[in-house]
Amino acid sequence: MNLRLKTMAACLSLAALPAAAQQQPAAPAPSALETLGAMHPTGSAAEWPEVPQTGAKADKVKENLKKIKLPAGFHISLYALVPDARHITVGPQGVATFVGTRKSKVWVVTDRARGGTGDEVKEFAPTLPKKIPNGPCFSKDGFLYIAEQNRVLEYPAAEFFYESPDVVASVVVPEGELIPKSEESYNHTARVCRIGPDNKLYIQLGQPYNVPTKEKNEMYRKLGIGGIIRMDRDGKNREVYAIGLRNPVGMDFNPKDKSLWTNDNQVDGMGDDQPPGELNRIDSKGQDFGFPWYGGGKVRTNEFKNDTPPANAIFPEVEQVAHAADLGLIFYTGTMFPQKYRGAIFSTQHGSWNRTVPMGARLMVTFLKDDGHVAGKSEPFAEGWNENGYYLGRPVDVAQLADGSLLVSDDLVGALYRIWYDGK
Repeated sequence: MNLRLKTMAACLSLAALPAAAQQQPAAPAPSALETLGAMHPTGSAAEWPEVPQTGAKADKVKENLKKIKLPAGFHISLYALVPDARHITVGPQGVATFVGTRKSKVWVVTDRARGGTGDEVKEFAPTLPKKIPNGPCFSKDGFLYIAEQNRVLEYPAAEFFYESPDVVASVVVPEGELIPKSEESYNHTARVCRIGPDNKLYIQLGQPYNVPTKEKNEMYRKLGIGGIIRMDRDGKNREVYAIGLRNPVGMDFNPKDKSLWTNDNQVDGMGDDQPPGELNRIDSKGQDFGFPWYGGGKVRTNEFKNDTPPANAIFPEVEQVAHAADLGLIFYTGTMFPQKYRGAIFSTQHGSWNRTVPMGARLMVTFLKDDGHVAGKSEPFAEGWNENGYYLGRPVDVAQLADGSLLVSDDLVGALYRIWYDGK
């Protein structure tokens, strides 16, 4: 048989083979999330570096903290250097503290000596890519949840298994399903989560505009964008819990009456002194806090000033100073602080960008009456990071350690601070 006939015969023979026997495109490699979910190692990052905790930067941060003013008997110190530190959650066992960022990393801080200082800071689950993992929160039974820009993952027993670069994770809300992909933005993407007294997962969803267009508003309210959603811990039974919030960042439940409290960052571009920031109390599902008809407090927005606002709109428990950027929030449940602070709300003001004279960059305290409502205006508790408009730091979140001291995160400096009381 000549060469041409041999070639034709080979081609005919190949064509006669079953399709499965013919060459197929290689299957895509599994993602890190799929690999970890199958309990297989990714084979990378066997060792990964710690964040240095000594040196010139640490010394300068400690020096700047001498300028912070606190009530008598309270003290503040550097707990740990944590790059881009945003929202904080402390593990139920007090073994490790997890810190989100608006970039691509989550950090885990360990105080192995129980000496009031984070002596080890490493990236959490470095083999698993993340996108704006700002909001970590723990369940009481030890499951870590991290709300990213457009995804929510659950990490079982993260407090004990973070020593490995490979950490198993399961999907609560798949990528692209927390909000529609069409509504992803660079603006107001920092999610915060909490596990409620009902054992459900609550997530804050800021809407991406200063004030949304009327065409967007109906969809946003239906989906809970510009509000708080809740769902079962496995992602099922999602519903809108509260609506009418512009960019809610920071929430916590009052352990006494189970009410949910949230900060809300209000409309920019309306002047230095309006509209006010908001601290809101949510008593039940379905409450409406008035945005976008109201830009903060009872100040109407220009875009919706000729439209009829919801008749049932609820106004804030506390009107905060305009453009101070109120973020993190917790109820104090410890016993280290004096009695007057027990059950009070501690919250952060990140500091202004949209004000000719910057306000904020401080830790606030709000006292409540026996009926669960506020006893008056929020008061500065720790301040001094704002030196006449020049920021030495910008507090983001506040969390409570097992001993009753407080942690405060600072994303400008990249640090956690510890505030404690000894009466001296």
